[in-house]
Amino acid sequence: MVAKVRTVAFQGVEVIEVEAQVTIASGLPAFTIVGLPDKAVAESRERVRAALGSLGLGLPPKRITVNLAPADVLKEGSHFDLPIALGLLAAMEVLATDELGSYMALGELALDGSLTGVAGVLLAALAAAGRSSGVICPVACGGEAAWAGEVEIVAAPSLLAIVNHFKGTQLLPAPEPCLVPPCSPGVDFADVKGQESAKRALEIAAAGGHNLLMVGPPGSGKSMLAARLSGILPPLEPAEALELGMIQSVAGGLRNGGLSRERPFRDPHHSASLAALVGGGPRARPGEISLAHQGVLFLDELPEFNRPALEALRQPLETGRITIARAQGHLTYPARFQLIAAMNPCRCGHLVERACARAPRCAEQYQARLSGPLLDRIDLHIEVGAVQPGDLALPPPAEGSAAIRRRVAAARARQAQRYVAAKRGIRTNAEAEGALLDEVATPEAAGCALLVRAAERLRLSARGYHRVLRVARTLADLEGSPDVARRHVAEALSYRQVSALSEHAMQR
Repeated sequence: MVAKVRTVAFQGVEVIEVEAQVTIASGLPAFTIVGLPDKAVAESRERVRAALGSLGLGLPPKRITVNLAPADVLKEGSHFDLPIALGLLAAMEVLATDELGSYMALGELALDGSLTGVAGVLLAALAAAGRSSGVICPVACGGEAAWAGEVEIVAAPSLLAIVNHFKGTQLLPAPEPCLVPPCSPGVDFADVKGQESAKRALEIAAAGGHNLLMVGPPGSGKSMLAARLSGILPPLEPAEALELGMIQSVAGGLRNGGLSRERPFRDPHHSASLAALVGGGPRARPGEISLAHQGVLFLDELPEFNRPALEALRQPLETGRITIARAQGHLTYPARFQLIAAMNPCRCGHLVERACARAPRCAEQYQARLSGPLLDRIDLHIEVGAVQPGDLALPPPAEGSAAIRRRVAAARARQAQRYVAAKRGIRTNAEAEGALLDEVATPEAAGCALLVRAAERLRLSARGYHRVLRVARTLADLEGSPDVARRHVAEALSYRQVSALSEHAMQR
């Protein structure tokens, strides 16, 4: 007899159904796992053997073969422990095979038989819901699996609890969807003294989902400003939270097995590798840009990042996804993130104060680390000047994050109403393009004439031209104006000025 238990394998956020086939036959004692398992799956033999021993069950002295079908798909991860153990229990006639046939199982076994949380339970539960199946998973992942909707979930603390559940001697309660309570940000724009133009740019970036580059000397508050951006962003919509939760689930990053309505804020160190930033590695895990999906990716000291890693951001910034090519296949992860970057004007950082001894060559060499195509994809370029001592002595500003957040929420609501009516599947101005952008963001005659003249004088690319339109549309939304006026275009153009990068470097 061949006992069969269904489970899953993951290729990015794609779920592949796998069948654990277990047979116990006559022959020399052996325990073999086939079907292209990786090292973690091959080690399941010892964990399963010890877990069954904790139940008082010993493996029969026969030839045990476990096949993970389809055999041409690489099986990675420790979540195959539970389906292999259940398949063995069915082959040993401890459990009925037909009872297990309507479930997908995944979970890691400890040596004492307890179940440990694993990555990807949310994706497996969504796949099970599409196939009208149930899910057997560790109790630590039950709240995560419950977000799949109408699907039967057996969330157990141990292998013994699963056996008792199917034998009818123990009732496992159905888990409830788990929502992580919001964390107190602890930071507020009221803490920032001066830098009114930078605050304005961050408000525009938050309202329209635009990319932003801040250039200024050390100590001017660039990192401080970026850290407060999360406090003015609206919470995730349910569909957005579920999409982000799928990425976090496959990456093993869901806190306590629950989803969060907070937008992610990722700030990797500038020593991050290409694989860490965009995804990859031996198991092609999601990178920082995917973990920042629907949120913010903050890159401090932008020119210090690895040049190939920065250039790899160009495609995701346009498409909202990243495709990782490997010999065994292609993996695609969502990556609709908002890039916020900060940098010094030159290596020593004192170009603006005219204290740089190597100007202008210092600035030229430092800024040459950033390519023009990458900078062209950043909507807002601002110069953050040094804070004056007189500003530091002033009392805290009256307006804090709460007031800015209300204006951002109102602007986002106008955009959502506009784009939902258009049925284009987007929610912010930063995502609008093509005919839709022309329809919603074409300025009045005076504004259109200004934009054409400025585009010729500043030599804006077609991408830069359209990004100015997007920012102008966001400025109109913040103002509550249904039309894009000349003043909106003028302010949007001011954020494309090259002086923010360094007038010395641009005079070559």
